Amino acid sequence: MSAPLFLVESLPTADSLTLDGPEGHHAATVQRLRVGEELLLADGRGGTATAVVTAVGRGSLELDIRSRGYVDASVPRLVVVQGIAKGDRGELAVQAMTEVGVDEIVPWAAARSVTQWRGDRGLRAREKWAATAREAAKQARRAWLPVVAGAPDESTGRVARRIAGAAAAFVLHEEADDRLTTAELPDSGEIVLVVGPEGGIAPAELDAFTAAGARPVRLGYAVLRTSTAGVAALAVLSARLHRW
Repeated sequence: MSAPLFLVESLPTADSLTLDGPEGHHAATVQRLRVGEELLLADGRGGTATAVVTAVGRGSLELDIRSRGYVDASVPRLVVVQGIAKGDRGELAVQAMTEVGVDEIVPWAAARSVTQWRGDRGLRAREKWAATAREAAKQARRAWLPVVAGAPDESTGRVARRIAGAAAAFVLHEEADDRLTTAELPDSGEIVLVVGPEGGIAPAELDAFTAAGARPVRLGYAVLRTSTAGVAALAVLSARLHRW
């Protein structure tokens, strides 16, 4: 089993580090790492380090830094505009998409989103998505932490402007004739993928996105849930872009 990964604000420049705070508590108290065990550190921006535990304190670890590295950001960037879903389906989508390799997630207040993120509620909900992405990135041993961007209730108009500036954009739609498996992909820039909420994408939204340059595509003949459609599409893109 690979060494566990812990996120730090910045990687140490010295040869030793005290890992404390929430990450130190999790390492020492929850995972119960012991002297001599190895772990990974990452700053969420590509920087990495391997370390060995030299002492265990109350909610903290003393570490000896053994090596440092850097992982280049993936190109093109994969951005998923995720329609806000009810219950925990949005969080499930964020978790799985992070594990699969999404680079950025934009919560979208679609016309058919049952749940609405407004005011403080929206800020808390987006923070929960960001926390979910953080934990999933650690589980997946990712050197880059996905960004949860945009307003908590990003509008269709703003999503369309994001699409217009992308190298390529696709809208998952069950009535599309084209398939994501055969769509032309760029070598650089940003690929934006739009995933609708439980009720699907409204015709006016689809028109706005296609007018901005997006291409409606489908994955197959099955209609997937909002919590799984983005994950399946990212898997297709990851394979075609040779990330996998």
